Amino acid sequence: MKQLLKAIVPLSLLLVSAVSAAADWQIDNAQSQLSFISIKKGDVAEVHRFGEIAGGLQQDGQFELSIALESVNTGIQIRDSRMRSFLFKTAQFPQATLTASLSPEFISNLTVGQSELTMVNAQLNLHDQSQPLKLDVRVTKVSDSSLLVISAQPIVLNVADYELTEGVEELRELAGLPSISQAVPVSFYLTLNAK
Repeated sequence: MKQLLKAIVPLSLLLVSAVSAAADWQIDNAQSQLSFISIKKGDVAEVHRFGEIAGGLQQDGQFELSIALESVNTGIQIRDSRMRSFLFKTAQFPQATLTASLSPEFISNLTVGQSELTMVNAQLNLHDQSQPLKLDVRVTKVSDSSLLVISAQPIVLNVADYELTEGVEELRELAGLPSISQAVPVSFYLTLNAK
C-alpha cells in the first residue's frame, strides 16, 4: 500500500501541474488595474483609471483585454461624464479591445515564483481605430492558479492615432484649459486566475 501511495502522490502532483499549465486564465477585475495619465496646462499630470476590465489568456496563447470605457474614473464626476460623452463617445463606442499573442510555452515553462520579461506584439482597437503596439510586460507565476502581468514600462498612446483629437479639444474648451497633451501614458497590472 505504501508503495502504491508513493507512486500515486508524485503522479497526482504532476497531473495538477500539467492541468494548471494548460489552463485558460481569466482576468480578475478586482485585483487588476488599467490607468492612464492626462497632462494639462503643460505640466499638470493626473492619473485616471478604468473600473471595469475583462478578458483572459487562452491555452493557445491568444490574449484579449476588454475595457469598458463607460467605467472611466478620473475622481471628478463631471469630468468622467464629459470624457464619456465627448472623448470616448461611449454610446457609439462602448469598449476598447486589446488583443495579443503569447507563446504557450512561455507560460507553461514558468515555475511558481518565477518572473520573466517579454515583448508582446498587440493590437489596440479604440474608437473604431486599430493600431499595432509593442508591449514590454513582466509575467510572474504567483501560484499554480494565478499569474500577474504588469507593464514593464508605460505605453504612450497618441490620441490622433485613434481619431480622438477632436474630443480632446472639446474637453479643453469645456474646462477652459490652455492645453491638454495628446500623448497619453498608459500602464497596467493584471491578475489572471486559472479557470
